[in-house]
Amino acid sequence: LGDLGRLDEALVLQRVIYARWVTMLGLSHERTILVGTNILISLQRLKSFGEAIAFSRDQLLPTARQSLGADHDLTLCICQDLAAALQDKPECTRDDLLEAETIMQDVVQRRRRVFGPAHPYTRSAELALSQVRAKLADA
Repeated sequence: LGDLGRLDEALVLQRVIYARWVTMLGLSHERTILVGTNILISLQRLKSFGEAIAFSRDQLLPTARQSLGADHDLTLCICQDLAAALQDKPECTRDDLLEAETIMQDVVQRRRRVFGPAHPYTRSAELALSQVRAKLADA
C-alpha cells in the first residue's frame, strides 16, 4: 500500500501486524523489531518525524540494543533512521543536527568494524554522516 501512495492505510496495517507480533513473540524478538522498523519508515514517509523519533528512542532502539546488540544490522538501521528523522523534521535545530551527527559517527564506526570499509552499508552510513555534516555547516 505504501508503494501505491496509500501511506496512512499502510501505517494502520503495520501497527496491527506489529501488535500481533508483540503478542505472539514479544517486543524483543528480532522479527517484531523488524516489523517495528516498517512503522518507523512509514512514519518518516508521512513526515511524522516527532512520532518516528519518539518510537525510535522510547521503544525500538532500546529493545534492539538489549536483545540484538549495538552492532546488529537492524539496530544500526534504527539508529540511522533516527538520525534521518532528527535532521529531516521541519523544526530541526542545531542540537538535533549535532545529535544526528553523533549517532551517525557511531553507526559509521560500528559498520566499519562489523562490515568493513568497502561494504555498501558502511558507504551508505558514511554518506549519511557527510550529509549531516553539510547541514551542520549550513546551520
